[in-house]
Amino acid sequence: MKVMSVVAIMASGPLDHIPELQAYNEEISTWIAADRGALTLINQGINVTYALGDFDSVTVEQKKLVQSKATYFAAYPVEKDETDLEIAIQKALELNPEKIYLFGVTGGRFDHTFINVQLLHTILEAGVQGIIIDSWNQLELTKPGKHSITKNEHFPYISFVPLTKEVTGISLSGFYYPLKQAAITWGSTLCISNQLLDQTGELSYKTGMLLAIKSRD
Repeated sequence: MKVMSVVAIMASGPLDHIPELQAYNEEISTWIAADRGALTLINQGINVTYALGDFDSVTVEQKKLVQSKATYFAAYPVEKDETDLEIAIQKALELNPEKIYLFGVTGGRFDHTFINVQLLHTILEAGVQGIIIDSWNQLELTKPGKHSITKNEHFPYISFVPLTKEVTGISLSGFYYPLKQAAITWGSTLCISNQLLDQTGELSYKTGMLLAIKSRD
């Protein structure tokens, strides 16, 4: 059986938004740390393969610790065109994974959170599954077509949010609130806070892009 190649990126988001990383560690082949995210991995006992970023949010002593622990270390200028997370995503895509997990990319500054969600588009356009995970949510960007949605006991609520101005032909089967050939636009709450009736359900739509969000209270 082929083993799926999974890369995880740990960014510098607030610690209270970061789940227990050891729960995902067995599935992950490579950990990439963006800036201060390296300290989070080290503190949770996880091996850092790549540590990348400008490291403007760590002390000199902490930076030396990261250098000593990471297999590969690269420091970038503070004044640059890309965020540390975007640099980490570029490195992750070079590894040709089938899936990329993103941790530590929500909470704190909203401008960072908002653009980090949009970076899922970069990953999806590269033909890779990208998933943001924090303590309360799991987010994945989708394209038109049919998608099997699997129940996650940790995140029982499922919402679908349009990332394009309009999404058409939305059908949901196997959900508490089913839909058939519906359309939603920016600001619509029609597809917020649904739940699966069984272990799997189906989402399909014709045009636009939907952000699938699994959440818990």
